[in-house]
Amino acid sequence: MAKEKAETKKKKGGYGAADITVLEGLEPVRKRPGMYIGTTGPDGLHHLIWEIFDNARDEAMAGHANDVEVALLPGNYIRVVDNGRGIPVDTHKKTKVSALETIMTTLHAGGKFGGDGYKVSGGLHGVGASVVNALSTHMKVMVHKSDGEVKSGVYAQEYKIGKAQGKVKIIDKTKHQGSVVMFTPDPEIFKDTNFDFKRIVNHLRQQAYLVKSLRITVIDARGYTGKADFDKVFYVRELDLDVPSRTFYFEGGLKSLISFYNHAQKPIHKNIFYVEKEVEEYETVEVALQYVDDISARILPFANNIYNAEGGTHITGFKTALTRTLNNYAKKNNLTKDKDDSFTGDDVLEGLTAVVSVKLREIQFEGQTKGKLGSTEARGMVESVFTDAFTTWLEEHPDDGKAIVQKAVLAVKARKAAKAAKDSVLRKGALEGMTLPGKLADCQTKSAEESELFIVEGDSAGGTAKTGRDRRTQAILPLRGKILNIERARLDRALSSEQIKNLVIAFGTAIGDTFNIDHLRYHKIIIATDADVDGAHIRTLLLTLFYRYFKPLIEGGFVYIAQPPLYKIKIGKAIHYAYTDADKVKIVGNDVDLEDIEESDEVAPEEDEVEEAEDTKGKKKTAKPHIQRYKGLGEMNAEELWETTMDPGNRVLKQVTIEDAQAADKIFDVLMGTDVPSRKSFIQSNAKMANLDL
Repeated sequence: MAKEKAETKKKKGGYGAADITVLEGLEPVRKRPGMYIGTTGPDGLHHLIWEIFDNARDEAMAGHANDVEVALLPGNYIRVVDNGRGIPVDTHKKTKVSALETIMTTLHAGGKFGGDGYKVSGGLHGVGASVVNALSTHMKVMVHKSDGEVKSGVYAQEYKIGKAQGKVKIIDKTKHQGSVVMFTPDPEIFKDTNFDFKRIVNHLRQQAYLVKSLRITVIDARGYTGKADFDKVFYVRELDLDVPSRTFYFEGGLKSLISFYNHAQKPIHKNIFYVEKEVEEYETVEVALQYVDDISARILPFANNIYNAEGGTHITGFKTALTRTLNNYAKKNNLTKDKDDSFTGDDVLEGLTAVVSVKLREIQFEGQTKGKLGSTEARGMVESVFTDAFTTWLEEHPDDGKAIVQKAVLAVKARKAAKAAKDSVLRKGALEGMTLPGKLADCQTKSAEESELFIVEGDSAGGTAKTGRDRRTQAILPLRGKILNIERARLDRALSSEQIKNLVIAFGTAIGDTFNIDHLRYHKIIIATDADVDGAHIRTLLLTLFYRYFKPLIEGGFVYIAQPPLYKIKIGKAIHYAYTDADKVKIVGNDVDLEDIEESDEVAPEEDEVEEAEDTKGKKKTAKPHIQRYKGLGEMNAEELWETTMDPGNRVLKQVTIEDAQAADKIFDVLMGTDVPSRKSFIQSNAKMANLDL
């Protein structure tokens, strides 16, 4: 009876030791990869490279390496080489196996937890190499030793899904010193395992600026079809392959990085501010900045050379010191008319390009992906070093100081004008009971999660969309012509545009410092413009507006681009829609010569044309395809627009995301700003990639 009761209790939800699952080795990484690399999307895939590269870069920061190579190889392998000390290969006292195997197969094992292995490093948790190993189908490490510490030679070990496939052994002689790590990501973990060469180049270029006199080479040999043996060379570049490659080497450090980011901008002062100071042994603060004729701010935070996308304590200290120092300087030198009118933090950020880099022995990040610095001491370090150095610099460069203060004074005036314009828009809405724009055909549901807002081009498309929509969940807002290019327009000027005011009121989020994403009225904001040059321009103007003044909408995944069809194809009584030229070929059939079929903007005739086609059984009659080329949404009737572009069951939407905020910011500057030479250069360089509708 007691046994029966015990079994009954267990069935009802008993919880004991038997219910506890113990994951051994690297199993936790494969079970929950997001905990270690943030995501299994493109960001997480490239994070594998960053983890291995950071180990090589840390050797350079410690003064033991000056040359790092990252190569993309056939078979989707990544190969990272550094000429540092080489991963230790002697036997580890605790694990009783080679230190190399311990590092590659054990979480929280590394030389960055104190001692003299690394004074400063980007690694913190000691999980980098082992996590990459766990998420790779195959990894091979070859450590070149020739310094006399251990027997000279190439020490190698291979792994499959994190597990060693044998002991560490010497496989060859060598004259080099350093480490070679090769891995290929596991497609069971990553749905898309295609590495983006441009993204890798941009990241490693940035790292080259941060470590003075470090040579970084990036090679894309994925398309190589020869018989080179990559295991027989230390650097891939020794093979002299005819493949894309880039090499970076900068002695200017952060000042060079500032010049790089500002090359398409007009600086308002000539000299770049720069300070580097060691606060304590092995702990330094490094800051560089320059103001440009722009309204946006670009602040790049780094901690131990790791880019902190979410900022952290070092940025808090920098912003506090910047605001206080410029206020003190302006008042001391009587550069503002109203002494009581101080600059706010936002005022002094306008047009600022700055790099803030700290190096700490004991560093704390928030999360394994190191997106935000959490070390409390970093705030005081940056605040103290920057305040002293910037105060002195302003006194020594009075013309530059005056230009910076004048820039902040303009920002104050703009802030007040923007506040008046914003308050006017919101007050007008409040007085009218938050009346929505007259052209907006709102949806019936009050649930933001269900609601969709289609922003369409022109009244014609607006009328069609209003007729064809699902009135319960879909709202339509037609735009008249092209909206204001706000890339260099302040908020007060932006709000002088009736169409932008309509968007602000329709969204419900307000704008500027009162923006509140929680008040968003639609969780899908869909840009639906024509598939021509004008439509693309309107789409770009809207995305510029969203990026500059409604960035949380993009970051939250609320912005989409509709994909209307390019063609309506009628074959007999059957109607098909083609969204691409490839779709058109597939629908019409590979055996049909498209050159013999005329494309028209006209609707297909009621009676089907037929043509004779001969086959083995003689002659038979087949319908001749009629291809209608859509030039705009207004050419569709309501039923067609619903079926192809608005029906959630059939439509194709592209979600707008920001993969790299710095790159996005720079491209908006080039394409939508005032620097004509940079825009011309961009167009010439990318002209072949454009799909032109001629």
